[in-house]
Parts: sequence; structure tokens; C-alpha cells
Amino acid sequence: MFLLRRSFPTCLSSWKAPPRVHKSSQSEALLDLTSNGLPCAPLQTFTDEETMIKSAVKKFAQEQVAPLVSTMDENSKMEKSIIQGLFQQGLMAVDIDTKYGGTGASFFSFVLVVEELAKVDASVALICDIQNTVINGLIRKHGTEEQKFTYLTRLATKNIGSFCLSEAGAGSDSFALKTRADKKGDYYVINGSKMWISNAEYADLFLVMANVNPAIGYKGITCFLVERGAEGLHVGKAENKMGIRASSTCPLTFDNVKVPEANILGQIGHGYKYAIGSLNEGRIGIAAQMLGLAQGCFDYTIPYIKERMQFGKRLFDFQGLQHQVAQVATQLEAARLLTYNAARLLEAGRPFIKEASMAKYYASEIAGLTTSKCIEWMGGVGYTKDYPVEKYFRDAKIGTIYEGASNIQLNTIAKHIGAEY
Repeated sequence: MFLLRRSFPTCLSSWKAPPRVHKSSQSEALLDLTSNGLPCAPLQTFTDEETMIKSAVKKFAQEQVAPLVSTMDENSKMEKSIIQGLFQQGLMAVDIDTKYGGTGASFFSFVLVVEELAKVDASVALICDIQNTVINGLIRKHGTEEQKFTYLTRLATKNIGSFCLSEAGAGSDSFALKTRADKKGDYYVINGSKMWISNAEYADLFLVMANVNPAIGYKGITCFLVERGAEGLHVGKAENKMGIRASSTCPLTFDNVKVPEANILGQIGHGYKYAIGSLNEGRIGIAAQMLGLAQGCFDYTIPYIKERMQFGKRLFDFQGLQHQVAQVATQLEAARLLTYNAARLLEAGRPFIKEASMAKYYASEIAGLTTSKCIEWMGGVGYTKDYPVEKYFRDAKIGTIYEGASNIQLNTIAKHIGAEY
């Protein structure tokens, strides 16, 4: 077996080694091109700040994340040094105002951050994605000034947040949730349970969706800020998942958890609106995660098939394989343009919900197809855990499931098309 491994192409390095820099992931700086006052630069051109952030994250991912990916996947545990590094790099509060300790960058910069992290490890990209689009976003938009200074400053520097919406009977039908919050004087008492809660294992703050008036259905859903030390809050054992194993996913139970009235985020009964809004934006983040994951797998595989010899020539020289590579590369480019377009629309204050669903749906589907093809192209070695391609494949599957399954995205897209005609 050892002799066989010695005959592999030199480009097939262990997945613990930093990946090569590939032209497919490089972009130009954004030129100041305007026409009648409207920006007209291509989608893959960036501002100087966006280019700088992209380069810094690429370096962080290759130097600090890549050597630990295999161990974190095997142990189903995020290394503390990675979490610390994310905070030190300012990646846990990318578009939060600097007065709260954030980086103060653009939403598009955040998309580039997630994409670059996912090229190396989708689990690390996910913790960053949830923190920025869901946790920080909800508090920034709906929190009081006191709540912003209390929580955003911590979330930007040291604390991780967790979004608690899904339940055993409330998955895609999330507003069928049963967790309730009963008012007792100047506080509420929360009882119920949650499932599939990302970041729960190491979260310091939980944004909990609970119903204050079940009689009026989803219009009673309200968002509460619950700190980890709250009496009656129990975080269950992390799920033993197929992919994104370093990202914790746990059940939660609330047993008479007292929450001050001051810890209501936004308005009573508006939780369902806040959840929809955050998930709409979050889908762009997941699209970026799936795009980065697929691109990272593709970038790892192509050098191998350009060196691997069979029947007297490189695998890449077989026309049948060239056509497959060309098709996958085209799909990746389409996913990138869909994702970038949705992000730019959001930044411009224009409608983006349909485009976000398109980006999330397509990038998730393409991630599964890309990683599957890469395993086939690499053959036996692609199927082993000694190299990262099989992990990319396992990680990709979640994209079609969480933050709105693929069928939910298709429903959303169709609904918007129906309203347009």
C-alpha cells in the first residue's frame, strides 16, 4: 500500500497541507467604472477593502484552519484556537459598526469571508455565517441601543450566538413551534424544546423563538435573548452527523427558564417576521458556503487529474473527462454569479429574496454534484479519509437541507415568479 501511495502524483498532498492558490478563485480589484452614475463593473470585481479581506481570510484559512480540519472532523469538535482566530481576525462581526467592536465592512465582504473559509472547512464557515447573518443581524436591526451595546460588543469580540427556531414538529414548517413563553409580572417563563440548534455547544447567547400567545398562532411568536447561564436551560448531547462535524448541533430544553421582559428582541409577536428576514439573508451566506466548499474540492482535484497517468497519458487529456470538468466549472461559475448578484442586490437595498433562494438552491445542488464528480475523477484515493475530497462530499449534503430545504427554495422562487406575471 505504501509503494502505491509513493507513485501518486506529487500534487496529491495530504489534506492537512495548505491548498494551492488557483486562478479560478482570483478576482480583480473593483475599478471605478460608472455609466450615468450607475456602477457597471462585473460581479467578480471587488473594492480594495473587499480584496484585502478576501486575501486575509484566504491566508488565515490556509495557515491556521487547514492543518486542523482532519482532526476536527474526526473528533466532531471545533478547536478553540480556530474560534479565537475568527474573533481576532474580526470575522465574527464583519458588517457590524465599529462602535460596537465590529469590522464595519460590507455584506459582500462577509460573503467573501464565508466563501474563502468554506474552501478549506465548511464547519468553520458555518459558525461565521450564523454569527454574522442571523445573530448579529437580528440584534443590529431589532435590538434597543442598550441591547446592541450589551450584546453586539460581546459578539464581536468573544461570545458566540445560537439561533433557536427548529423543533421536533417544526422543521420546514417552522412556525408550528410549540415552545411557549408565559408572562409573569416583569419577566417571561419559557418552556419547551428545540432541535438541530447550530453552535449550541459553545454558544454564550441564545436567540429563542417562543410563542407568547398560542391562541393566535404564529403571530404570537416572539424572540427572546437568553444567556447560557439561565437556570432551566439545558444543552443536550451534540448530534453525531454525517458532515460539518466540527460544527456542533444540539437539542435544547427550556424548563421554566425566566427571562426579563427587557430581553425581548424587537416587538412582541413579530418573531416570525424577524425569522423570515434573517433566513432570507442567511440563504446568501449558505450559498457562499456551498460555493466555497465546491470550489475548494474542485481546486484540490484538478491538479491531481492533470498529473495522474493512465493508459500512457494524463487523465485530464481524455476528452470525456475534459467535458465533465468543463461542465462542472461552468456550473460553479453560475453559482458564483447567482450568489454575488444576490449579495449586491441586498447591499443596494433592492428586492433580493427570489435571487437569494435561487443562489442557495443552485449552489447547494451544485456542491453535491461537484464533490461527487471529484471523488469519481480521483478514483480510489478520493474515497479514502486520507484526503479531503470525501469530506467535501459529506459536508455538501447539508446545503440542500438547512436554512430552507431545496424544495422550500423552489416554492419561494415559484411564488415570486407567479407574482411577477
